[in-house]
Amino acid sequence: MKNHEICLQNNDTELELGVGYKSNSFFKKSLRKIWQTIVNYLASNQELKVWQKMDRHGNIYWQAYDPVTGKSFMSGSEYDMRAWIEQIYR
Repeated sequence: MKNHEICLQNNDTELELGVGYKSNSFFKKSLRKIWQTIVNYLASNQELKVWQKMDRHGNIYWQAYDPVTGKSFMSGSEYDMRAWIEQIYR
């Protein structure tokens, strides 16, 4: 092990972490990846969600929820669902 490295040792494994340029680059890439994961998660929570469901009688209907406005909508008609979505995004 060199002077500029940190060694973490376990009974079965030895892990060396460099403190130089390469580890700094790795650290930056890791932080960037973590940040992107957080941004993607938050963005996905802001997207309109639309899904189809079936009631106990076998009738299919549509449900939607817009987390930005907090509004939701339910209809048995795909046409009505499309109209509601268009109304929200005008």
